[in-house]
Amino acid sequence: MIQEVIAYKNIVENIEGLIDNSPYKKNYIIEKIGIPSPTFYRKLKTQSFTPDEVLSIAKILSPEENYMLELKADIEQGKLDIKNGDFITHEEMLDKLKRRNLI
Repeated sequence: MIQEVIAYKNIVENIEGLIDNSPYKKNYIIEKIGIPSPTFYRKLKTQSFTPDEVLSIAKILSPEENYMLELKADIEQGKLDIKNGDFITHEEMLDKLKRRNLI
């Protein structure tokens, strides 16, 4: 657990450099995470972003990594759904679509 805290602390301390070295402008990041510009710059200066804000910024700065994590989570959820019997067959899905006049 200590290693994770140290890693998080390093990310927060280096977040301005990570943003500066990214292809994204700060205004784009501010817009995407949804905090006022003065608040963003204050938090950047004081290194006081919340963990959720750091996560939002990380998802913007590393979209490929974020996509892979979401994909892995979706695959794991799919495996769990299959294991629990929470699925329908292809034929059942086609029948539902036909009843809704979508195909």
